[in-house]
Amino acid sequence: MAELKERLLPPKPSFATATPAASNPQEPSAACAGHRPLFQGMDFLGLKKRGQGRRSWICVDSTTGGSQVIEVDKFTMMRRCDLPARDLRLLDPLFVYPSTILGREKAIVVNLEQIRCIITADEVFLLNSSDVYVLQYVAELQRRLTAHSVDALAGGSTPPDCLPFEFRALEVALEAACTFLDAQVAELEIEAYPALDELTSKISTLNLEHVRRLKSRLVALTRRVQKARDEIEQLMDDDGDMAEMYLTEKKRRKEASFYSDQSMQGFGCIGAGVSVSAPVSPVSSPPEPRKLVEKNLSLARSRQEDSMKSSGNTENVEELEMLLEAYFVVIDSTLNKLTSLKEYIDDTEDFINIQLDNVRNQLIQFELLLTVATFVVAIFGVVAGIFGMNFSITLFEKPRAFQWVLIITGVSGVVIFCSFLCYFRYRRLFPL
Repeated sequence: MAELKERLLPPKPSFATATPAASNPQEPSAACAGHRPLFQGMDFLGLKKRGQGRRSWICVDSTTGGSQVIEVDKFTMMRRCDLPARDLRLLDPLFVYPSTILGREKAIVVNLEQIRCIITADEVFLLNSSDVYVLQYVAELQRRLTAHSVDALAGGSTPPDCLPFEFRALEVALEAACTFLDAQVAELEIEAYPALDELTSKISTLNLEHVRRLKSRLVALTRRVQKARDEIEQLMDDDGDMAEMYLTEKKRRKEASFYSDQSMQGFGCIGAGVSVSAPVSPVSSPPEPRKLVEKNLSLARSRQEDSMKSSGNTENVEELEMLLEAYFVVIDSTLNKLTSLKEYIDDTEDFINIQLDNVRNQLIQFELLLTVATFVVAIFGVVAGIFGMNFSITLFEKPRAFQWVLIITGVSGVVIFCSFLCYFRYRRLFPL
């Protein structure tokens, strides 16, 4: 680590030896300017240590149902669960990834909202968090494991319709995710419908801003629910991915293959002992018993593998498909609630736009009336301007001339105003 630090960081300036440039304080030091440290303020080593540091996990055992908190680093978890680094990156709380369910050789990686865990055939590793849904997940999984062990002890055998451990852990994760999303939708509905009704009754800037924030939350939540729904649907449509997630069956096959290899080695040793004790001719072929034993063992092994592959996959895939389909219906119902809320918001927006258009039309009509009235009043101003000019006519000598001018001007203004109204009605600019 010290060598890596020396290679990455620039060399520090030496203050022990005085250079000619340093002896003269009036001249700038070109050497110091050339050795200026780059990327000041960026702690690359700290970022690297945080990426490789230990992280707290909650480990739930499949046999006892007990949980314990362990602290392991990233590489240990990768080797323990046989996972690549990109899969563990999906569980990192520092990053935001959409809902994902991945089936690997020895584990199932689950990233469903608040539940981020690694499910194996024997245990579940869950990121340690104080979130309520994480604690509920651990408690519910322990309860089901305890109830299953009690039923198994009471009945003496495992029920035929009981799901393996990884499917039960996945079911609890799906249930927790659906519950969390449904709670988010219910909270949004409780807040959205009164706000929309208030906006319908009173259009104001505050109400419009409130509805805009609610719509942003609705879009984000719909995207999350849609991604979770698409992930479950994509998983149901692929039989290979569902078969890959049956970890208990793969573990049983590996153990059966291991025991078969051990038995074959034992029979080979027995055959070898028989052949060594029997007299062998230098020109004869290998003894027949050994060849028959090896042939029978290879046939039995191949038949066992074929029977395990053909018997278990279809039934197990159907069980997992039924499990995923049940929660697919639940999350699809949640998505339908969001769709209904979005349609209600769209209808409210249409109603608000209609009201705003109506108000805008009324303002235009009022402005048009004011323009016509201003034109009529301007006629009086023109007449007053004409009579206010500095010239003399005989009309000024008559005593009632000014009254007749006002009467004629007023009547002319009313006629002009009514003419404009009739024209507007004819052109259907606004109803009268």
